[in-house]
Amino acid sequence: MTTDLSAPPSGGSTTTAGRGKRPRPPFGVSAVSIVAVLIALFSLVPLGYVAYMTVATGWDTAVALIFRPRVMELLLNTLLLTIITVPLCLLLGVAGAWLVERTSLRGHRIWAVLLAAPLAIPAFVNSYAWVSAVPSMGGLWSGVLIATLSYFPLVYIPAAASLSRLDPAIEQSAAALGLGNWATFFRVVLPQLRIAMTGGALLVSLHLLAEYGAFAMIRFDTFTTAIMVQYQSTFNGAAGNMLASVLVFFCLLLLVAEVRSRGTARYARIGPGAQGRALRLPLHVYQLPSQLFLLALTALALGLPLFFVLRWTALGGAPAWAADEFLPALLATLGYGLAGAAATIVVAFPMAYLAVRHPGWFSKSLELSNYITSSLPGIVVGLAFVTVSIRLVPGVYQTAGVLVAAYVLLFLPRALVSLRAGLAQAPKELDEAAQSLGKPPLASFIRVTLRLTAPAAAGGAALVFLAIANELTATLLLSPNGTRTLATEFWSKSSEIDYAGAAPYALLMILLSAPMTYLLFQQSKKVAGQ
Repeated sequence: MTTDLSAPPSGGSTTTAGRGKRPRPPFGVSAVSIVAVLIALFSLVPLGYVAYMTVATGWDTAVALIFRPRVMELLLNTLLLTIITVPLCLLLGVAGAWLVERTSLRGHRIWAVLLAAPLAIPAFVNSYAWVSAVPSMGGLWSGVLIATLSYFPLVYIPAAASLSRLDPAIEQSAAALGLGNWATFFRVVLPQLRIAMTGGALLVSLHLLAEYGAFAMIRFDTFTTAIMVQYQSTFNGAAGNMLASVLVFFCLLLLVAEVRSRGTARYARIGPGAQGRALRLPLHVYQLPSQLFLLALTALALGLPLFFVLRWTALGGAPAWAADEFLPALLATLGYGLAGAAATIVVAFPMAYLAVRHPGWFSKSLELSNYITSSLPGIVVGLAFVTVSIRLVPGVYQTAGVLVAAYVLLFLPRALVSLRAGLAQAPKELDEAAQSLGKPPLASFIRVTLRLTAPAAAGGAALVFLAIANELTATLLLSPNGTRTLATEFWSKSSEIDYAGAAPYALLMILLSAPMTYLLFQQSKKVAGQ
């Protein structure tokens, strides 16, 4: 006796995926595409604002405002800051990753976490701590010091993940050909870190262009600090808009440079058998110098900021923790963080769905628009939303919805990357199997795909929440009147030299950021297969 699998089951229901029929997607592809296109167009609002303001200013006025001594001074400051800080971050990040992942460093598991931990301390809090330690700090080299200590983990984390998953067979072959340890590192290992290093360098560079609080506190002028000064003195002035256009130009230039420097070479194991575990090189007499190097680095990047935040908190005493002051800021931070994270996940889902289920030039183009916008500094996005909301929809200016929309555009890629990884682990064949068992398309999507994607979505939401909790410039420009977050309240009090009053807000930001930073570190290890 044979069974006709295409016949209705005994219960009388019919299956949606009979023989020879493809299961239907839960949403029409065209509908998802339309939504994704609308999101991409919305994400280009800041770039369109900069282009419009540049054209509206007029060629002669724009040239006069851009090619003036003040802009040249800001350009020199920004270039020197980037040229010095990025190589230092690469050096510290790669050296730390190599010691932790490839040597017999004692306590390497502890050092692995400590080297990533400085990401939990916002750069403007780091600057606040260093000004507390050395009140006379200011200028280029102070900016280099604070930026390097704040951002080297952006290189360390991807470099450590890449080192941990490199196939040691290549290094063993190099050693068999007579190359020493140093020659093997520079000729074999370092080229395989190219993608991690260029990506980390891009992140550091974009952070340097976007940072406001850390450099304003030490009186070091960059494009971002100058734009904020122009905005405060002359709202939506032509000079500030031209500075923003120059800043956007450099951001786009960095994106192009990163794509070109990334190269086309790929390193992957394609032979049979399991990949071996890399042997850790013995440090011998270099064990103590390595420990002292990492101790000094973590003491400066992590220990000193924590010490002064706790010191000022203790000096402030109980009055600094008055609930009527810090509790509204904490609740506002939590509220905006949760709302922004949820909105970003929802907005990112259509693009992630197209990228995984329908890859091609169309989905890649939509993704690129979001990455371009996210590379713009928060102050440019904030200025764009201020101008657009006042001119086109005056009623929404300085409302919570506009601020959340700015957060979505700034941090969309963080959610997009996580969602793409989650959807890739929930192949469409599982949806097809569920539909073949009688589940409607939408029900199978919710019970199969969404459930499998949920952990990745939660991870992406956590990373977005971390970014929102520490965001300063867009929040200063767009937050509704009377709204105080931990970042803006910290900035307000520290600007008034009330360091004891600012300390509780800095401490709360660090406590909120620490779990998210650890999650980011764990995700990098998971990608590396550990």
